[in-house]
Amino acid sequence: MNELKRHIAYDLEHWRNSSNRKALLIRGARQVGKTYSVRKLGKKFQHFLEINFEDHKGIHQLFDADMDVSKIIQNLAVQFDVPVIPQKTLVFFDEIQACPNAIRSLRYFYEKLPDLHIVAAGSLLELALAEIPSFGVGRIQSMFMYPLTFQEFLAAIHPTLPPVIEISNINNPLPPNLHSLAVEYFKTYQVIGGMPEVVVEFINSGDYLRCNQLLDNLIQSFQTDFAKYRKHVPTATLQNILHSIAIQAGGKFIYQRTAPELDIKTIKPALNLLLLAGLAYKVPHTSASGLPLGGQINPKMFKVLPLDSGIYQRLLGLKLGDYLLQDHIQLINKGALAEITAGIQLMHHQSPLLQPQLHYWHRESRSSHAEIDYVIQQKGRIVPLEVKAGTKGQMQSMFLFLKEKRLSRGIRLSLENFGQIESIDIIPLYAISSVVP
Repeated sequence: MNELKRHIAYDLEHWRNSSNRKALLIRGARQVGKTYSVRKLGKKFQHFLEINFEDHKGIHQLFDADMDVSKIIQNLAVQFDVPVIPQKTLVFFDEIQACPNAIRSLRYFYEKLPDLHIVAAGSLLELALAEIPSFGVGRIQSMFMYPLTFQEFLAAIHPTLPPVIEISNINNPLPPNLHSLAVEYFKTYQVIGGMPEVVVEFINSGDYLRCNQLLDNLIQSFQTDFAKYRKHVPTATLQNILHSIAIQAGGKFIYQRTAPELDIKTIKPALNLLLLAGLAYKVPHTSASGLPLGGQINPKMFKVLPLDSGIYQRLLGLKLGDYLLQDHIQLINKGALAEITAGIQLMHHQSPLLQPQLHYWHRESRSSHAEIDYVIQQKGRIVPLEVKAGTKGQMQSMFLFLKEKRLSRGIRLSLENFGQIESIDIIPLYAISSVVP
């Protein structure tokens, strides 16, 4: 099997070699590959000390005292019989959310042991951070991690194809045979998603049913976490919201459509919990009348995207046979799947040093209804993006938006090859990384 090469590895390497290094906190949903990536980084050090705070609960007491990090590290070195030497040892605190005091301790490593490499990670970490008012602003560096992007998936399954895609553009489209190959891989990626365990299974066996079983197991593990960390939010409510996110994905999220027995006061905190857990992303509406786009949002209008397209299709119960055997244009929910996968990719391709942001535009009136799937900033300019599931589709909303906002360029993301229609650049969905600033 080809090794999974994660783009975050380059950022981890830069952190390792930085002269002004801070303790690093890797944030992201469960099972996206945080531990795997840190262990790979650990192979570049002479010594690697890994402490899992869920497996070693007796270690918690070391962090209950006065946050003397030098003493804490000495105790850990003896406890695990691993030398801790600045510049030569990587110390990894895994599942750190299980020990809030360990999270609080991270800020002191920058002050007291600046030459020591400290990395921390955990599942549902965002929930723990939300309960710590100030955990070390300016003394801790965050890095955000997500499921594999399509480019990472493709690099693992067909490593010679991504470099060819990277040098292609509207003036130099991909050769037809390679374009068809890339489209088929993208269709596969849409239904299995980018969760590392699922991708590895597909690469090893090509068994879609087994991939579905793994996705179901992941959803079950998410739901187990619901009960574990937020008992005052009923698990059934969170399950309802998670499924409603899948059902409503691709359109404006409407609280009343979640469950008839739930009121908004119940739904809002449950939705925020899922957003904090990294299981979903909010895409707010923007008027797109200027930059920054985030300064013109309407907080009452937003879309919600699931973490992963594979998770999405399992929550909906998509029939894989229909999708894989029939022509993609005939699939009923093809538009939603393409739009959702595109939105997820636009999120995941952003810098891991910042929380991702994405916006959409929508106008609904009696005389005119128009929507732009996504709006991004590219080289100081507003750029509208429309997603098409196949190789056809009208673009009335796009041309209306360009005229109304006095913009000169838009992008159509589809299964077409690179090309151009008037002022619209056509970018294949498999090359969406070229769109992200």
